[in-house]
This record gives sequence, C-alpha cells and structure tokens, in this order.
Amino acid sequence: MKRHLGVSDAVVIGLGSMVGAGIFAALGPAAGAAGSGLFLALGVAAVVAYCNATSSARLAALYPQSGGTYVYGRERLGNFWGYQAGWAFIVGKTASCAAMALTVGAYLWPGQAHAVAVAAVVVLTAVNYAGVHKSALLTRVIVAVVLGVLATVAVTALTSAGANTARVGTGPDTTVGGILQAAGLLFFAFAGYARIATLGEEVRDPARTIPRAIPIALGIALAVYGLVAIAVLTVLGPGGLADATAPLSDAVRAAGADWLVPIVRAGGAVAALGSLLALILGVSRTTLAMARDQHLPHFLAAVHPRFGVPHRAELTVGTVVALLAATTDVRGAIGFSSFGVLAYYAIANASAWTLTPQEGRPNRLVPVIGLGGCGALAVALPLGSVISGTAVLILGAVVYGLRKSRTESSRH
Repeated sequence: MKRHLGVSDAVVIGLGSMVGAGIFAALGPAAGAAGSGLFLALGVAAVVAYCNATSSARLAALYPQSGGTYVYGRERLGNFWGYQAGWAFIVGKTASCAAMALTVGAYLWPGQAHAVAVAAVVVLTAVNYAGVHKSALLTRVIVAVVLGVLATVAVTALTSAGANTARVGTGPDTTVGGILQAAGLLFFAFAGYARIATLGEEVRDPARTIPRAIPIALGIALAVYGLVAIAVLTVLGPGGLADATAPLSDAVRAAGADWLVPIVRAGGAVAALGSLLALILGVSRTTLAMARDQHLPHFLAAVHPRFGVPHRAELTVGTVVALLAATTDVRGAIGFSSFGVLAYYAIANASAWTLTPQEGRPNRLVPVIGLGGCGALAVALPLGSVISGTAVLILGAVVYGLRKSRTESSRH
C-alpha cells in the first residue's frame, strides 16, 4: 500500500481514537467502580498503556506491516498467538465500531439512532475507501473540534462558583478491586494508539515515525483526560460523576452553563465519529493481514490499484458494522471490547519480551509490567465482560484448530 502518513498524521489518527467518545462515556462507569480513587485508576491505566505502547512501537518499527499485533504474535510467538490477537481485535473492535456508530445516533437524533448510525458508517467507509490521506485530513478536523469542546468544558467547570478542589482527593471508598476495574474501563479510551501500528504499511519511514508518534499521541491523550477528569470532579464529585448519564453535559450544567449543553452533545457526536473513523481503519487493516495468510477469505486481501487501500476489507467491515448498528444495541460493549484489546496487548508484550537488544528490545520491565497489567485489568472487568471475552477467545481457538486440522487433512 502507499505510504502517505508522516509523524503528525499518525499522531492525529491516534488522538482521533483516544480523545474520542471514551472521554464522553468512560468517566462515569470508571467513577462508579473506583469512587474517589478515579485518579489512581487513571494512573494505572496510563502505566499499562505506556508499557503496551512502548512494546508496540518497538515491534512496529521492526515489522512495519498492516495488522499490528497479529503480525507481531505470528512472527515472534507462532501462528496461533498471532491468530488469537487478530481474532480478539477484529471481534472486539467490530462491536466497538457499532457502539460508536450508535453513540453518534444517540447524540444527534435519539429517536432515529439506528438510522443515523448506519448513515455514519456508510459515509466514513466511503471516506476511508478514498484513501488513508483523506481519512487523516478528516481526523485533523475532528480532533480540533473535540479538543476545543473539551477545553471549553474544563475552563467552564474549573472557573465556576461551584468548583471545589476538595472533591478530587482520594477517600475511604477506594478499593484495589475498584481501581483495577475502573482502570480496565478507562483502558478502552487509551487503546487508540493501536491504530498507528495497524497502519504500518501506510506510514512514511515507519522505523522512525511509529516509535515517535505512539508516545506523543498517548502523552497528549493522558494530559487531556487528566485535565477533564479534574474539571468534572470539581463540580460533580465522585458520586455525582458515577451517577451521571452524560458526565460532561452534567458538569457544565452544574457549573451554571446550560447554554453549553448542546455544544457538548455535538462535541460527543463528533468525537464518536472520530473514534468510528479510526476503528474502521484499524479493523480493516487487521482483516487485510489475516486474509493474506488465509485465516480470513483471501479475496479480502486485495488492495485498490488507485487509492492504495484494502477496499474489499473496508467494504466488508463497513457492511458488517452497518448491519450491527441497524439491528442491535451494543453500546454496552465497552467492557467486552476492553477485554479483547487487553488480550491483544498481552500478546504484544509477550512478543516484545522475545526481542534481542539488536532488534531494539525495550527495558525488560516494560513487557513484564505490560503483560501483568493487561492480565490484571482483564480479570478485574465486570464479570459479564470477562465471561463473554473468554468465550470469544475460546471460540477463536476452536476455529483455528478446526481450520488447521482441515488443512492438514487435505495435504494427506
């Protein structure tokens, strides 16, 4: 595929995923789990995300191909682990795509959320089909709008008469289990830097660009999340944030700025569009990589001769997401998606452990903390998410085993 993306483009695509709908949706459930320990949970999620990002960046520089951890697991640990990473990513993130599309519909036209969701998927699939450079340009606009809305929310809350910094402190309601569960939910919002790695074939000078872009995007996202969390907590407190159905709208309302509520709702819709755009990019590129190895139908491995994108994978992913968005309500898929992505990054960290110093191996503690952190956050998620996520991984292993058995039988 064509290498269009520089460092700034890659950073923006990562930010489009991370500073997206997660900031509008994940803070409330995370506060419900962690209580006044929300900032500790944010710190835990950030540490695990940093380790995952470092491992992924080193591997992406060595293997600058579409597919991300699917490729790293295959090359470093064997075909089965690569397959499991790709399987977990595609299934979990396809559900996330539908959830983000429905979030767009819920913000823009609640009475017709499914119809708006399908329209959003169709439009963004068309943008992606026209080339990754077009996607990067649209993401720049989306990120600028969302950052502007978030900055307005933060300033409004922090300068309001009802702001009280004492509400930010840690209280006796904090528990280790609650912090870990909240960190797992917040990880849903941090996981967007994977999009940079999955676009490895479309990045200029990937050995230099990807290791620079991933930590920059992660650092900006962490700063934004920290600032917004402080601002919201000062006016709502941990209890109010946990009970909020729309945390940022409730925060500006509590700050006495009701006129901002429609703007915040519009910002949420734009943020969800940015997340959806980046998610479709990531899922289609992993689909391309798995199709090349015939883990998925091989016709999906085609690359458009003019636009330089995996057009059949793009259209297939868009069709599946549109069908899900039209017929089901999967906005509760945050925990399920987090479990799949944590499994994906556990394999990335295990792959990074096998690197030699000559291959750019990170400090040994990085993949160890990353792998252990992914495991701890995964099992700390709500029980329903753990059960459904485990079932998906088992199903993937069964499908892999059946396919391998059939292949071996045909050879004999």
